[in-house]
Amino acid sequence: MNMRIRPSSPVTSPWRRISQPYMECRICPLYAALSDFSYSSVVRSPATINTVSQTGVNMMRTTRLLTITATTAAAVGLTAAPAMAAPTADTDVTFTVTAGTLDITAQATADLGSGAPGTTITGQLGTVTVSDTRAAADASWTASVTSTDFTTGATPTASETVLASDVDYWSGPATATTGNGTFTPGQATQGAEQPLDNTTPLTAFTHTGGTGNNSASWNPTLDVNVPLANEAGIYSGTVTHSVA
Repeated sequence: MNMRIRPSSPVTSPWRRISQPYMECRICPLYAALSDFSYSSVVRSPATINTVSQTGVNMMRTTRLLTITATTAAAVGLTAAPAMAAPTADTDVTFTVTAGTLDITAQATADLGSGAPGTTITGQLGTVTVSDTRAAADASWTASVTSTDFTTGATPTASETVLASDVDYWSGPATATTGNGTFTPGQATQGAEQPLDNTTPLTAFTHTGGTGNNSASWNPTLDVNVPLANEAGIYSGTVTHSVA
């Protein structure tokens, strides 16, 4: 049997028609686009063509069902998921470690008292403290002391000056210490006192050996040997302690 394909009328139906003598079939265009092509035929009488291919109808129903299912799945996917529980919590922590230092402190002022020419005026300077926070493996240090001359008047003359070398210094024993190692006073007693100088440092206290942080305090004494020729007045000068 020979089959001829007759194009369908653009006015009547989108269905493709395949005709042969006394037989005609109509194919669903959607179904025809698929790879698995099938059609059904119906016997055509002279007056009437029996109805549409059942295969095409079933395919259209299946396609519509798949479309609805895909749309529903996409909508479900867009729904926000519930928040998850958080069984742990992190905190970022910072702190600063500073470098240790070696420091010395002393009182800002001291009044030694009074005395006549040719006598000795004795008084204490107040507490001097060395604080070592270097945490060093070798925590040794030496504290030293110098002094200016002591003068009175706007333009001091020789009789208005007491030289630094006329002033004796003695540290005395430690009044407090912390840490390990050996703490040694420069002059433990008045008998060991030594004269001050403008430029040459005098050892006031030492710390040898030991490790880590430490400190030491002492209260030094000055003995001012006032020359016989000195004039009356309020004499002033500066005693400087240092540590290294």
